[in-house]
Amino acid sequence: MLKFLKGVVGGSGAGLKDLPYNIGEPYSSAWGSWVHCRGTSKDDGTPVSIFSLSGSNANDGHLVAGRNGVKRLRTVRHPNILSFLYSTEAETFDGSNTKVTIYIVTEPVMPLSEKIKELGLEGSQRDEYYAWGLHRIAKAVSFLNNDCKLVHGNVCMASVVVTQTLDWKLHAFDVLSEFDGNNEASAGPMLQYEWLIGSQYKPMELSKSDWTAIRKSPPWAIDSWGLGCLIYELFSGMKLSKTEELRNTASIPKSLLPDYQRLLSSMPSRRLNSSKLLENSEYFQNKLVETIHFMEILNLKDSVEKDTFFRKLPNLAEQLPRQIVLKKLLPLLASALEFGSAAAPALTALLKMGSWLSTEDFSLKVLPTVVKLFASNDRAIRVGLLHHIDQFGESLSSQVVDEQVYPHVATGFSDTSAFLRELTLKSMLVLAPKLSQRTISGSLLKFLSKLQVDEEPAIRTNTTILLGNIASYLNDGMRKRVLINAFTVRALRDTFSPARGAGIMALCATSSYYDVTEIATRILPNVVVLTIDPDRYSFYIRHSWTSFHVFPFIYKTITSDVLTENNGGCPHYNLIPFRDNYNSTCENVFLTSLWAMSSLTMKGGKPSEPSALAPTSATAPIASSISNASSELDGAHLPAVHNSLTDLTDQPAPVSPTSSTDGWGELENGIHVDDEGEKDGWDDIEPLEASNLPSALANIQAAQKRPVSQPKPQVTSSRTKSTLKTSKDDDNDLWGSTANPAPKSSSQPSKAKTSIADDDDPWGAISAPVPKSSSKPMNLKSGGSADEDLWASIAAPPPTTGSKPLSGRGRGSKPAAPKLGAQRINRTSSGM
Repeated sequence: MLKFLKGVVGGSGAGLKDLPYNIGEPYSSAWGSWVHCRGTSKDDGTPVSIFSLSGSNANDGHLVAGRNGVKRLRTVRHPNILSFLYSTEAETFDGSNTKVTIYIVTEPVMPLSEKIKELGLEGSQRDEYYAWGLHRIAKAVSFLNNDCKLVHGNVCMASVVVTQTLDWKLHAFDVLSEFDGNNEASAGPMLQYEWLIGSQYKPMELSKSDWTAIRKSPPWAIDSWGLGCLIYELFSGMKLSKTEELRNTASIPKSLLPDYQRLLSSMPSRRLNSSKLLENSEYFQNKLVETIHFMEILNLKDSVEKDTFFRKLPNLAEQLPRQIVLKKLLPLLASALEFGSAAAPALTALLKMGSWLSTEDFSLKVLPTVVKLFASNDRAIRVGLLHHIDQFGESLSSQVVDEQVYPHVATGFSDTSAFLRELTLKSMLVLAPKLSQRTISGSLLKFLSKLQVDEEPAIRTNTTILLGNIASYLNDGMRKRVLINAFTVRALRDTFSPARGAGIMALCATSSYYDVTEIATRILPNVVVLTIDPDRYSFYIRHSWTSFHVFPFIYKTITSDVLTENNGGCPHYNLIPFRDNYNSTCENVFLTSLWAMSSLTMKGGKPSEPSALAPTSATAPIASSISNASSELDGAHLPAVHNSLTDLTDQPAPVSPTSSTDGWGELENGIHVDDEGEKDGWDDIEPLEASNLPSALANIQAAQKRPVSQPKPQVTSSRTKSTLKTSKDDDNDLWGSTANPAPKSSSQPSKAKTSIADDDDPWGAISAPVPKSSSKPMNLKSGGSADEDLWASIAAPPPTTGSKPLSGRGRGSKPAAPKLGAQRINRTSSGM
């Protein structure tokens, strides 16, 4: 101790050299002779409160009483008593004068009188806050009197301080003494330092120093009187100057007035015990006191009580004083969620309260808890987080999302619950912009590839929509590998019409990423099939066509410029100006259709337009209590096509696309990836099962799958005949079992020698004319009529009479596999 005193820095206000705290500005009021200052820790800057008491020598009466207060504060622990952190006593020298100072370091608090002025509460909110504060002080006094048999001696407004969470706490233990009521023979004072108590706060027996009467009184007699003084100062707004002022009850609430009068009874034995005040007072029965009390004993409540409480909490919080909710309830709620004592619906209340905070406070008080909750195995918690991710997702940093949030969220992509898979998918719209390229290419795209062939059609549709919206966050190489494959080969060939419509709109929204070659060779050939989509209730496809004219317009503009202006055939000529004007509108249309499958409803029971599909549970918001989500997940399914749709379209239910095993990435798109480790799922994409497609669409899709060989100008008749001779082995074409005969064209057919040629050639209706060649032009007969079939010049030749007869072919038999590619026909005069 002597070494410590020798190291003290001299001079008033210089502080202590070895005190591990910095002393800041003092408050304007404090109890007794103490000085209450703000302070911070020298180690980490944590805020604290520092109380100091000075005397001229070590035997000063105030210092002796102060040492008693330090000892009592260090040993008496209670939630409603000021928390002790550190204390020391030091001598400072100012010239020839010596000053001894006692320092007490506690948790950061503020005098009650100053805190009330700062809050500025009025009306019912003020009364609720006062009730809660008095409830805290009454519990502290009851603990001292009834449990510890101690007498505080000077309960008043000056002896109450307020924490950062707005809790009221009792301090000023300088007068605190044991109650020795059993020692009736003792004639000395029971309160050794009672001279520190102001005369206005002393009850009649203490003013007369009638220690015999005091010892015969109950232990709570003196402090119950002090509680009455505190109530008067609190509601009158003035410091008590004399005892007679306690008779003025005009400011005391009516519900508290009977208890107030009993606390100030002239007979010590009849004064109200503080424990009875807590149990029986009507004044403490309000929403704020009950809510905070429930939160503090949350671990003692059963699941039903918790669920009921947290269902009501969001609406209840709006009725409570806002500052108390944010500084007291919010920390309690965050702690309860973090340690697992709160039910899942508490997350809704937490985020609602957090929305009242500033951005900085939200990041400090709410986000750390939310990030930790992503690691929870509780499905109901996970559902709540994903459902409300738009409320806090923007506040998450990219590093936190990439390292702490996404690894836990990604487990939902493969969850057995379709409801949770869809919520996980939708959350990526918020999280994907914050993910690194490594995470997007190495993890996210692989999961999306699997979801695009999910058994739930709504998930497949929304996966296409999500890809269209996050395309801007992919690098150029990834866009080339993924977008066209995902939107054409998978989305446009999906058996679910909204998925096909989503594919069209996704292509439209991402049109700026494709060059003219990709548009002409990979996009338009897949899109034109949908112009004859057989689904007559496909509102989504018809709606999406309103914005899809971008691709034909781009292609027409480029080819027109190339032909008329002879600009050297630049494939990007005049493309950017058009896209700048168009994409803003197109992308807005696409964004407004986000999660199209989530807004489908039945209208009047008519399966027309979008109401033909009724995926009710896909968009259903979280139930009023998220706690029910865990039970709902077991039976929850994402919406599928309404039963009436299948009946009206006479189409069988689509086969799950996951059953397909054919790879199409390299064949369809000409993309070959050598690095197996970089595959993201789109390199081996397979088309959807085509066996259930209508005949016309199946024919066309079958034709699209066949490679088109370049036609030769001159073909001998012997080769033509040989190619038409098909064996039974040739009939086992991959698409032979699914391609039905193409519908006959209404235009005048070519007069071939046999009538089955039209049925056997699925290319006859859709094959494109042979490109013009300057070397060997096609020799068309000039004598044909104006109504002659324009496709006759490239149609496959009909079988000759010497070929194998096609007897026995019925509707259910496999048609003969025609020769692939366009063939030259040597027409006879009869065919003309």
